[in-house]
Amino acid sequence: MSRCLALLKEVFGYPAFRGPQADIVEHVAAGHDSLVLMPTGGGKSLCYQIPALVRHEAGLGAGIVVSPLIALMQDQVAALTEAGVRAAYVNSALTAAEAAATERAFARGELQLLYVAPERLLTARFLELLARSRIGLFAIDEAHCVSQWGHDFRPEYMQLSALHERFPQVPRIALTATADALTREEIIERLALNNARVFISSFDRPNIRYRIVEKDNARTQLLDFIRAEHTNVDGTTDSGIVYCLSRRKVEETADWLVQQGLRALPYHAGMDAQLRQRHQQVFQHEEGVVMCATIAFGMGIDKPDVRFVAHLDLPKSIEGYYQETGRAGRDGLASNAWMTYGLGDVVQQRKMIDESEADELHKRVQTAKLDALLGLCETAGCRRVHLLGYFGETGQPCGNCDTCLEPPATWDGTREAQMALSCVYRVQRASGFGFGAGHLIDILRGNATERVKQRKHDALSTFGIGAALSEAQWRAIFRQLIALGLLAVDHGGHGVLVLTQASKPVLKGERNITLRRYAKPKRVREADGARRGERTDPTAGMSPRQRARWDRLRAWRSETAKADGVPAYVIFHDATLAELARSAPVSLDELRGVPGLGARKFERFGDELLDVISDD
Repeated sequence: MSRCLALLKEVFGYPAFRGPQADIVEHVAAGHDSLVLMPTGGGKSLCYQIPALVRHEAGLGAGIVVSPLIALMQDQVAALTEAGVRAAYVNSALTAAEAAATERAFARGELQLLYVAPERLLTARFLELLARSRIGLFAIDEAHCVSQWGHDFRPEYMQLSALHERFPQVPRIALTATADALTREEIIERLALNNARVFISSFDRPNIRYRIVEKDNARTQLLDFIRAEHTNVDGTTDSGIVYCLSRRKVEETADWLVQQGLRALPYHAGMDAQLRQRHQQVFQHEEGVVMCATIAFGMGIDKPDVRFVAHLDLPKSIEGYYQETGRAGRDGLASNAWMTYGLGDVVQQRKMIDESEADELHKRVQTAKLDALLGLCETAGCRRVHLLGYFGETGQPCGNCDTCLEPPATWDGTREAQMALSCVYRVQRASGFGFGAGHLIDILRGNATERVKQRKHDALSTFGIGAALSEAQWRAIFRQLIALGLLAVDHGGHGVLVLTQASKPVLKGERNITLRRYAKPKRVREADGARRGERTDPTAGMSPRQRARWDRLRAWRSETAKADGVPAYVIFHDATLAELARSAPVSLDELRGVPGLGARKFERFGDELLDVISDD
């Protein structure tokens, strides 16, 4: 363990392990199997990188890291190389000659870590290479990809049990940031980790503020949020990701943000591969870029200074939401997870499940996962407590989510729920089939539209009984009734609402219903007092002199990164620069104590940093 601590300091520049890292590192370095659940930004990579270095020093061979995305490999190898680690990757981004050279270096024992995609790893040729080489450990990153119940299932991951069969003496560590109990069980079963020790860290990301707002005009709401929370004093915008459900919406949103003066780029699987790759590189290497994307973007992005993740559409599950929002604030600094959400999102997601080609068992699982997410959206309690509860973890109200900062009002909505449910029942009985929320709301509010009159629904007893409530209020009620399981979206795929068994006690007056009170979404304005984005600004609280120092350090980092051909954060994270700007070390001895400054970077950059800092 002493050597593990020494490497942590020498290579990565950190004085001590965080949370359960020490136990995990010691367990894996000693040659034992493990399953590690740790949130994004919690330091999962160190849990296999340091044991791999220790085992390589002991002559046991290189660590093999199974990683699902090229971007993830490139990011981690670049960062490790800057830190002085002999790391490489083998994937489709390399030419045949480059891949062969890397494989020869691995076979000669020159590499300490080798990253490889599961598809490449499982080829007969690569398995033969492994069989004649020394292997220190196998690290299976993003292990949730093995689960058919998970949000990111990849069939090739299910074949990774071959590692245990072919190399039973080589320890394996499987890692993920997202796995409920069902997914954890499947990871253990599929990867034959039955004897592995399971390490479950807290899923809490206290630096992320969760906020879910009523969808009104989603684009305008997004722009207000970015301008108020993520526009810096110099007019630049923080790096952020905006997730949309469709490719078309991705492109339209990116174009619209550009028209509003932001630097935004689209990313989705339907784009030309070279253009998609170029956009990803711009986002990684440059600052102030907002990436509008489908969920195809992000799993392998190791960019630590993403200050916000926004959703314009509802994700499919809490796992998906947690994984995507977890891409904000990987450096531990304050960040935002923001989402707009409305009735249409619920209907759309239900429709997508019903129209999918999955079997009934998978559809039931997907529906249950969506129901859990709707519960998170509609909760009147702490979002963080609800989120952690889904992963089996208890917590206290955090004081750093929208429902804690501005607790929503609740009300006894039993009577209104009965109106809505009765309307659904009477419309279906009169017509022989159901209708969507828009038509039902017209009936309740007494709007004699052509469609209502044509169907003679203006003659129903529920016509006009809800005129006292606005359309927006009724939409909020219908949305909550679906979330509570009192209404369901019909399996016909047309957005039709139908009663469930759970609605009967409400209609009979045997069950009361408490609802969140609808509040018209407020526009967030940058001019409302102090700039709200100061919470997510690494320079918050700095003096003018410290701020000038910060600006110089960032300029130096940018120039150095361009010279090395790597993203700026590979040189140093914002947190390290902020510490340098605040503490202003004046000697190499003082510089040694700055977190994130390992031996290789100290040797290479120490004198330069002191020159930049002292230039006041």
